[in-house]
Order: sequence, then structure tokens, then C-alpha cells
Amino acid sequence: MASAIPYHHVQPGWLIRIALGIPAAGALIVGVVVRPELLAVAAVLAIALLLFHSLTVEVDSDAIHVAFGIGVIRRSIPLDRVASCRAARTPWYFGWGIRYVFKGWLWNVSGFYSVELTYTDGGHFRIGSDEADALAAAICEAQGLCTVAS
Repeated sequence: MASAIPYHHVQPGWLIRIALGIPAAGALIVGVVVRPELLAVAAVLAIALLLFHSLTVEVDSDAIHVAFGIGVIRRSIPLDRVASCRAARTPWYFGWGIRYVFKGWLWNVSGFYSVELTYTDGGHFRIGSDEADALAAAICEAQGLCTVAS
């Protein structure tokens, strides 16, 4: 049984919201008024916006839960699979979204900071966060490996 969630954070992807929202609205307006075939473009952009507008991260006593947008794309990482974690700077060329980078997967919605997890099997996973230090501390605390000063 999991305890209360000690860490919960939703990071908005403002650039993603703008880059998808404005063209979606424009395609919708033009599609309704002039060119109905643009309604399909508006629908695709709106779906992408719903799927990727934010990144939610929760840490409880059992796992790290990461979800994009409305939560259709999500992942849970058991804490006993994590050997270590550290706050890190993510190079700009790693980009945003879901991608495979040099050491493992990156899930990022905005910014250049992340928490890099090293798995017990040697694999890596990065979670983008505008609260990288707080997230790393929450993971450490949930694993019982450290205490965090209030």
C-alpha cells in the first residue's frame, strides 16, 4: 500500500502550448469559414496539444509516476529499480518531448534541467523538470536513502 504522495508537480509546456495552440485555432477558424479540409489539421494539432501540454511527476513510497498532458502517455518507475538519481542540466540539443538520447530515454516538456535516474541494470532515464533539485530530493527521500531538510 502506497503512502501519501510526498511530491507532485505539474510543469506546463508553454512553448508547446503556443506552438500547437495557435496553429490549431487558426486551422479551426479557416477550416470552418473557408477550407473544411483544414479541420483535420486542427484536430491533429488539438490532439497533440492535449497529449503534450504539460508533464506531471509524482513520487510516492513505491514509484515515480510521469505523465504527459491528459495522462494517456505515462510511465511508472518502481523505486527499487532506481540505483541513483541526480539533478542534471539537459543540453539544448536533446530537445523536448519523448526521445532516446545518448544514455537512455528523456521525457521533457520544457526547460533545460532534469533528473537523471540510473537503473540497477545500468540503464538511464531522464525526467525534465523545472524543480530538478526538489524532484531528486523527493526520490532520494522516498527511497529512504537520505533525509531532506525542511
